[in-house]
Amino acid sequence: MKYIVTLNGKKYEVDVEKGQATAMYVGPAEPVSVPAPVSAPVPAEVSAPATTVPAPAPVSGAAKGDGEAVASPMPGNIMHVRVQAGQSVKSGDILFILEAMKMENEIMAPRDGVVTAVNVAKGATVDTGSVLCTLK
Repeated sequence: MKYIVTLNGKKYEVDVEKGQATAMYVGPAEPVSVPAPVSAPVPAEVSAPATTVPAPAPVSGAAKGDGEAVASPMPGNIMHVRVQAGQSVKSGDILFILEAMKMENEIMAPRDGVVTAVNVAKGATVDTGSVLCTLK
């Protein structure tokens, strides 16, 4: 049997027989009107859900510093700590390597600043929303 299949705006002729299939490009598809995406309104302030687990206590006696908290985006284990208190960082600098679901995730500085406190150490387990460090 032969079928015409449109994939990503291109037409393909597909010949299907028992045990095998053959496809051949036959040209562009007819234009298709796609409705414009509708964006949802952005809330002014996002609050944490009521089921949020509290952040773990700071590691190695490090006190929570002044400034903006850099939080863990997901639960996982801290593989590397690449900053220390008092260090200047630029936006996009890698602060931590977080292992989650067998993937190494780079936690980057959201903006330029100075690290006022590092609240985790290598090997620590963190939850979503745990404060990793603070930037001022």
